[in-house]
Amino acid sequence: MSDPETVLRGVGATIVVLSGKGGVGKSTTAVQLAFTLRKLGHKVGILDVDLCGPSIPRMLAVEDQDVLTTPQGKWVPVFADKERKLSVVSIAFFLNSKKDAVIWRGPKKNSMIKQLLTAVDWDVDYLIIDTPPGTSDEHLAVMENIRCANVLGAVLVTTPQMLSVDDVTRELTFCRKTQLNVLGIIENMAGYVCPNCSECSNILAWGGGEALAERASLTFLGRVPIEPKLTQCTETGDNFMEKFAQSPVASVYESIVQKLLASGARRDGGGTERSQHCDDSMDIDR
Repeated sequence: MSDPETVLRGVGATIVVLSGKGGVGKSTTAVQLAFTLRKLGHKVGILDVDLCGPSIPRMLAVEDQDVLTTPQGKWVPVFADKERKLSVVSIAFFLNSKKDAVIWRGPKKNSMIKQLLTAVDWDVDYLIIDTPPGTSDEHLAVMENIRCANVLGAVLVTTPQMLSVDDVTRELTFCRKTQLNVLGIIENMAGYVCPNCSECSNILAWGGGEALAERASLTFLGRVPIEPKLTQCTETGDNFMEKFAQSPVASVYESIVQKLLASGARRDGGGTERSQHCDDSMDIDR
């Protein structure tokens, strides 16, 4: 475990975004949560620890940027806006080419994640950590290193189908064993917003994420339909929450973030504190 004094220094509070499988919109969710927090006036950072599939820089249109270092040797996050209120760090910034593949064994991945968590010169109110799908070495490395930081908890992203919901159920087990507070569940891709009439139609199963939240006695954060305008923004790097602020999907994300902030306020009174599980051991197989 890293020195508690060096982990996420300069970060007010941290939210970890998890999913049981790939392709459910986890990274898109992480970016929209960050955009929404920024819209509310907060300084926000995104830490992309999906080492083998980093997509955050592309979604923020900063994939050609370089990470600079301070005189003290800290990495300076890349800013994704002119106001310097949204910053990002990703393994993608350290690769020679977009075509480079990260073919590393566990120890090297763990070492890189430790660096990402301790060597960045953050100055943010909230940090969103975008993780790989599933439960892997990367997740354990994150949890072992942030145990003493002010972590509000995890947001779990699923699609409505039972296959995805089953995988999220396993993710809940991971959270329990690593003593990671679960802030709630988002049901993504729940319906489709017609680009012509803005009517939302059901094209997939419905309600799986909400049913899981009810079964597990967790907060159901919201249901996000497929929105072509949002898909377009993730391709171009545009800020969906500003460009389409009046859309129903933007309202959904605003509601989700308000629930997250309320949950964080209930948990610690709105301030930062040392994690209550800092000295506890995690229930994992070595």
